[in-house]
Amino acid sequence: MLENIFRLDKKIIVITGASGFLGRKHAEAIASYGGVPILLDLSKQSVDNLADDLNAKYNIGAVGFSIDITNEEAIKENSVQLIEHFGKIDGLINNAANNPKVESNETNFSRLENFSLNEWNQDLSVGLTGSFLCSKHYGHAISKNPNGGSIINISSDLGLIGPDQRLYSKHGLADNQQAVKPITYSVVKTGLLGLTRYLATYWAEQNVRCNAICPGGVENGQPETFIRS
Repeated sequence: MLENIFRLDKKIIVITGASGFLGRKHAEAIASYGGVPILLDLSKQSVDNLADDLNAKYNIGAVGFSIDITNEEAIKENSVQLIEHFGKIDGLINNAANNPKVESNETNFSRLENFSLNEWNQDLSVGLTGSFLCSKHYGHAISKNPNGGSIINISSDLGLIGPDQRLYSKHGLADNQQAVKPITYSVVKTGLLGLTRYLATYWAEQNVRCNAICPGGVENGQPETFIRS
């Protein structure tokens, strides 16, 4: 059957930002094809609840960990822990990112002229530095796997094109008060494409593939006017 091409039976696959909207979808897809999702996020309760749901539905041994992916020592320790428990790591999905919903925020913090250095550093720390650190440690573990494996970076269409800021505009606000997609989102998602190109060749001889996914808009409770636009 065609679906056998996509089987992931007993593949150990790490997902960052696992309890978020897309992270849960990645985990569900992996579990539905027999893989074992390793769920990383800041909230232990969230990843434990997700693991329980997936195990009840698919019986695949998913497990969750509270990990700050900007903390290299925590990532390193978790990678060792996974190898000790499972004997291998087969895949990594760099999914975690800061993504404030600017359309629901009443301030104009998102505008470039107002965007703080602290916000910039936090967003790059999670989206880029976190992906680098996870690739460094989990990716290295994958490269030691005799069968190789795969790294997937979750980029965006905004890693390829500039945002249409008109999507976030609100009637009655002056131009300099309109919310916009923050600059860090585009920078992080573009940076992930560079990381992907680098990793795609770095462990090629160890049969480690690296690809990026660049989805467009994903419906997740946005206002109807936003969706129509």
